[in-house]
Amino acid sequence: MGIITETNEQYYAGSQKFLAATALSGQAFTTTFDTELVFGGTNAWSPLDTSYALNNFKLYTAAPGVLTYTEYTNAFTVIGNTITITAAIDLNTSVVVQLKRLDGGNYGNRDAVGEAVEENYNNYAYTALSDIINNFIIAYVGNGKLIPSAKRTDVIFHAKRAMQEFSYDTLQSTKSQELNVPPSLSVVIPQDYVNYVKASWIDVLGVKRPIYPANNLTINPGAMPLQDSAGIPTQDNFGENLEGTSITEARWASANDNVVNGNLTPQLYNDQYDSLRWEESSVGHGQRYGMDPQYAQTNGWFTINHREGKMSFSSNLAGALIILEYISDGLAYDLDTKVPKMAEDAMYAYISHAIIASRINQPEYVVNRLKREKSAKLRNAKIRLSNIKLDEIVQVMRGKSKWIKS
Repeated sequence: MGIITETNEQYYAGSQKFLAATALSGQAFTTTFDTELVFGGTNAWSPLDTSYALNNFKLYTAAPGVLTYTEYTNAFTVIGNTITITAAIDLNTSVVVQLKRLDGGNYGNRDAVGEAVEENYNNYAYTALSDIINNFIIAYVGNGKLIPSAKRTDVIFHAKRAMQEFSYDTLQSTKSQELNVPPSLSVVIPQDYVNYVKASWIDVLGVKRPIYPANNLTINPGAMPLQDSAGIPTQDNFGENLEGTSITEARWASANDNVVNGNLTPQLYNDQYDSLRWEESSVGHGQRYGMDPQYAQTNGWFTINHREGKMSFSSNLAGALIILEYISDGLAYDLDTKVPKMAEDAMYAYISHAIIASRINQPEYVVNRLKREKSAKLRNAKIRLSNIKLDEIVQVMRGKSKWIKS
């Protein structure tokens, strides 16, 4: 039996068509998309209800023999992937379920593909975490199998831990956000953020320009206690330290980036630094002997402000369009919990080793064998998912034969 269950219309157009079998009320239609239907609430069938916008689909109907479809806005319910129309409709009425994007789109309009439809694309390359759990219990747990018995909750726990560990350095789980840097020079870290991969600003051609961390240049202090004249932190009526604003962050936000990166014009040099100040300046110190390569770039810098849960940028990036690439743990949203099929076997090996290794009185040779198997399959998964293509390497290496003329 084939694994693909969607028709071409379901996959490419994000729609599924039904014919009303009777003229009675309460007719039910069950969709078979790979994407689960999302119904915003009890009255989400009505465009006048606020929950309507939460639906990831629209319902359309056409009378028998009529080719024009109109959105169905009378009452219906959704349980799972089954839509039940409350009122009676005519026999042979065409009913179409259309996965939609947030700004809408009518059935039959080939531009009516968007977030919900695109979530339906490329699903064949992935296996749901729930299927991984079910398959593991069937194949590995039971009499005469590797694990004689195991609670489903234990398998779920170790599967989630595997998902987290794989998301950090194995799975293709990098997410990205397109943001504008406001005048405050700070943007809020995404809700499912674990660690950053890269930050870039986008030029007028749409090309990414890397932004570098300012770890060796500045810092976002975790606390700024107010001090008295003797330098001792002061407290409020509840005995807690009074907090001020960060002078370090204020100075960094107003800093001239050309002074930091060494891109000094003669005018800037003459206006801001005489020979004595140049020698004593912590930023300019050593510039007479050449710039520091780690700071010799004009794309700007960023810091992670853990105190405020924000990412802060240098002043030259105010108003810039940036791309923040980051990793999550693969468990934040339902759509995250999909495992690439090329890493499925490694996932099973991780779970089996984790279950056996966490139990007492297990033969050490069995634990070690499963550990080696887990490492080998994880290595294979990384190689498969690295997606290295020989043609792409050759294209990059062409520049190595370029002659540099003096």
